[in-house]
Amino acid sequence: MTVGALIAQRARRFGPLRYDEVLDLALYHEEHGFYTTCAGAGRAGGDFLTSPEVGPLFGAVLARALDGWWDELGRPDPYVVVEGGAGSGALAASILAAQPACGPALRYLLVERSPAWRAEHARRLPLEPAGLVLATDRDGGAPHDAGAGPLVASLEGLPPGPFDGVVLANELLDNLPFRLLQRAAAGWDEVRVDADLHEVLVRAPLDGDRLAPGAPGGARIPVQERAAAWVRAACDSLRRGRVVAIDYADTTPSMARRPWTDWVRTYRGHQRGGPPLDHLGEQDVTCEVAADQLPPPSADQSQADFLRAHGIDARAGDARRRWRDRAHVGDLEALTARSTVQEAAALTDPAGLGAFRVLTWVR
Repeated sequence: MTVGALIAQRARRFGPLRYDEVLDLALYHEEHGFYTTCAGAGRAGGDFLTSPEVGPLFGAVLARALDGWWDELGRPDPYVVVEGGAGSGALAASILAAQPACGPALRYLLVERSPAWRAEHARRLPLEPAGLVLATDRDGGAPHDAGAGPLVASLEGLPPGPFDGVVLANELLDNLPFRLLQRAAAGWDEVRVDADLHEVLVRAPLDGDRLAPGAPGGARIPVQERAAAWVRAACDSLRRGRVVAIDYADTTPSMARRPWTDWVRTYRGHQRGGPPLDHLGEQDVTCEVAADQLPPPSADQSQADFLRAHGIDARAGDARRRWRDRAHVGDLEALTARSTVQEAAALTDPAGLGAFRVLTWVR
């Protein structure tokens, strides 16, 4: 049964489905969802490209950031780093390859809902049983194998807390299913999907004016309850530390003034896909993060500013000098240096990945 047929079957039984219910099936169904059946992120055969797939530089800079945050916490052991929406494990692999100073204390937990991508973790990384990675002594202190890190495990959901460390989410929140409202002549309607896979409008049980006061007639806004709940759960898992979410973001009032197809995007084969209800289960569906619907962050900066604060310019400058010195040779060192320069430019491009927002919640 296809995702479309499954949605139609449920809509006939229960009535028109909410948008978040449709997207949950289209993206995450364990047998037919996009993240089970399609290539996902990456250059070769992928459907979209995220910062970790640009090259190893993004992970190397994040490794240095993790070291800085470890120092701020007083170098705890264990130091738990949870990566939500870990995908194929590309970011984890590049962070670990950078050999962060916190490595002996590091317990790195990849959290990924897709069973296909969790299987990829086992092929890409040396995994340990989750119980071993999370084990503590009877007094709730450090595990008996303190200093033996990095230890890596793969999980389906956020681990239980509390722990000292960091929860990372790179382009996760935009992929969490959202509800969809439309401004009516009086009040708001909710966009639902019927058994013919067409949009239908029903009176919304939510107050859209609270999120987007003064929105024009016909305007649409997302309601990102799942993204907000994920941030709250991530913060609650920490005893001390921070949650860091990297994504493209806006505010709900601003989104109400834009065409909704600007902030809801689909991707298929490294190209923009069709309308969200087309090719259900065969294309990625993302939504800009309405930052005002999340718990208020401790900090909000662009990805470009964040990466510069953690040393990307120094790395790019060193690579530029090595490329200049060895360009006439054209050996592997020269080519690697040139690639690093290109990666830095892509990651900090203000018209591209550099414009992503980095939202931080400190506990």
